[in-house]
Amino acid sequence: MKLTTLFLLLGSALADPCRTRTVWLCGDSTMAPGGGHNGTEGWGQYLHYSFGSSIRVNNSAYAGRSARTFTREGRFQAIMDKITPGDWVVIEFGHNDGGTPATDTKYRVDCPGMGSETCPVTYNNQTEIVQTYVTYLRNASSIFLSKGAKVIISSPTPNNPYEFGNYSWTPTIYQYYSWYVAQSLGGPEAGIYYVNHGDYAAQAVKLLGPQVAAANYPMDHTHLSPHFADLFAQAFVLGLKCGTAPLQGRLVNATSRIEGPVLGTCLSVNATLPI
Repeated sequence: MKLTTLFLLLGSALADPCRTRTVWLCGDSTMAPGGGHNGTEGWGQYLHYSFGSSIRVNNSAYAGRSARTFTREGRFQAIMDKITPGDWVVIEFGHNDGGTPATDTKYRVDCPGMGSETCPVTYNNQTEIVQTYVTYLRNASSIFLSKGAKVIISSPTPNNPYEFGNYSWTPTIYQYYSWYVAQSLGGPEAGIYYVNHGDYAAQAVKLLGPQVAAANYPMDHTHLSPHFADLFAQAFVLGLKCGTAPLQGRLVNATSRIEGPVLGTCLSVNATLPI
């Protein structure tokens, strides 16, 4: 076979939209295998059911992690070493990122702010320059994009909106930060997208009511039963279908088949933001 013919065949394989791709998941216990333990589960374990055979889901989320610790422990880097052009990366943090680095005994919270702010601390008897949530996600996303992958920045899942009786859902600052990361790196034109997972999951919990919510946040107000982990995976899928990320073309169900009395409908934000 001539060398030019071989290059043409390889180029055709890389460009094939039906070629098997991997969706890499980066997150904390709300996404991770085994959730926060004690019978809980992460929503990432159910995502593969929404895709056909041309998508593999690699759930690399890990309990207790933040954007900072996922970076420091080399978990982003491990994916960077394996990723191939055409793959997707879903990044969702926020539950373990808030606080003050100087008083954080778990050494995982990010530096406050949404720019280049830094917070020097001592970790393992060495100086660690703690960066912001936005910086950690921008840095990782930029490398993924440079390797030919596409990125979805997903807002964190909601704590139990019925925790105090009546429904109450106010997104944390990490929902805005997540949107900002995607937009600041160029948005859809640059291959990076935002999914408002927090609002979609909260919408589903509201529709199911307080008794169902109480039964499916079994350990605390954050970690999910397997049933809610499955529900939150479906909520993510609805957010994906209501947006513009081309990954939606690999999903099994049409939007009309997943909207309804359990998950709700497309949210208005999808009509006003280029996500």
